[in-house]
Parts: sequence; C-alpha cells; structure tokens
Amino acid sequence: MTNKNFIRNAWVAVSAVLLLASCQKMDKPALGNYPTDANEPGGPLAFYVAFDGTTTNPLMNAVDSIRASFAGDNPFTTIDGARGKAVQGVNKTYIKYAKPNDWAQKAASFTISFWYKGNGQTKNNAGGNGPEHVMSLPSSNGHWSGSTLLLFLEGDNNACAIKSMFADKTVADTWMTWEGGASIPGLMNNTWKHIALSYNATNSTMTLYVDGVANPSTRSWGNHGGINFDNNKIKELRVGVGPSGNLNGDDWLAGTFKGGLDQLRLYTTALTAAEVQALFAARK
Repeated sequence: MTNKNFIRNAWVAVSAVLLLASCQKMDKPALGNYPTDANEPGGPLAFYVAFDGTTTNPLMNAVDSIRASFAGDNPFTTIDGARGKAVQGVNKTYIKYAKPNDWAQKAASFTISFWYKGNGQTKNNAGGNGPEHVMSLPSSNGHWSGSTLLLFLEGDNNACAIKSMFADKTVADTWMTWEGGASIPGLMNNTWKHIALSYNATNSTMTLYVDGVANPSTRSWGNHGGINFDNNKIKELRVGVGPSGNLNGDDWLAGTFKGGLDQLRLYTTALTAAEVQALFAARK
C-alpha cells in the first residue's frame, strides 16, 4: 500500500468513528424546575428594587431587578427587612438611579408600592420634626418644586401623614395627601408596614392602601386622566430624598429618609385591591 492510500484509508476510518459518535443519543443535563417570571418583559412592573443583596458592594445590594439598573450611589445601611434584607436611611444621603427605567414614559395609571418601618417621629435633616421623602423625580420641567413627583411621610405614631405631588408635561400639578384628620395612626410603631398608592387613569382617582387595606378616603385629580409625565425632562430617580440639593438645614424639599425601606416597586398599572392584598400577604 502506498503512503497516499494509507493516509486515505486512515482518514475514512476516523471519519466513520466520528460519524457514529455524532449519531449516538446523548444524555441531556436536567434543566431544573425553574419558576416562571410573573412579570414578563415589558410587563406592568417597570422598576423593582428588593434591597436583598448581601454583598460588600452597596451598589449590588440596590440593583433594579427589571433591567438590572445599578444605583449610581447607595450610602444606606443594610438591615433585616419585611422579607429578606432591606435598607435603613442615613441622614443627608440618598440612593440615586439614572431613571426608573421606562416607568415614567409608560405610566398612565400607576402604582407605587413599598414596605416602610418608622420609629416614633419623622425628622428633617436638622433634627427637627419634618418630612422624610420616600422618593422623588427631579426634573427640568420648570415646576416650582424642581420635580415631577414627590412622595413623603410626615408625623408621629399618633398621626402620620402620607403626601404625594405629581406634575405633568404641561406643569399642571396635583397634591394627593392623607393628612390632618386623615393621617394614619400606628404607622410609626417600629414595625414593617406595607404602603401602596394606586392611581387609576380611568377615573383620575388615587387609592391608598396600608397593610393591604384600602383607605376609605380616595383622592381625585378631576378628569385629568393619564398622569402624563415628561420623561425626557426627568433628571434622575432619588430614593430617600426630595428634589432639592440643599441637604443641610431644614429645607422640606430636601428631607432625607431615616426609616427602613424595602421592596420598592413601580407599576405602570393601577393594581387592584386583591393584587395589593397579595403583595401584603406574601410580604412582597
């Protein structure tokens, strides 16, 4: 046999072995029984921070779970939450994100949901009694507040007010508040409380839920309809402070958060009473 024929025959033999191997049925590794995502891509839950991270990197502990949006800064401390871990606000500091994903762009109706733990009395940055902002959306829209959204708590365990303000693309604004005689007792008793604000564009009405129970007093924005945020002018999402940059003194627009905060969710739909109750019951 010539060298040429030997090489040719050897190659045919090797090819036959490889072909036989490729035709064999191979065992596939088990994929596991993974749960399906309850919020499909593009679903109503547009921004969600569980604050469940336990790493030494505070930015990783405050990652948005919807689009893996990292915080630009997270000076808050980690504590035990309503479920898993949470964060504790630190005076004169806040967590910031570039945007709440596409929440402000898509929201007509919406829901803001979070767990809160306060102890006795909300405080301003100078140590006196004053508001503590859960979140704000600073904006260049020209509104007097410098924002398109404010959400804060103010008061003590006997009566704690929940106050929210929204400004649309035309800088028309509304306050939807539960204060004075409508303030919430028992909200500052150093236990986790679930709070949800649900705005329904079909009737321009907001419902407040505390621990899964709807407050009988709803708030209305006339016949405004869709919230109509100007997403292009929103500068950032701030968690734990108002829109003002003046963190010293008692500026109420700069009141920083001192309580516990867990599981901040922003939906582009008005959750139903049953859906809010489910969040509370599951401590989600």
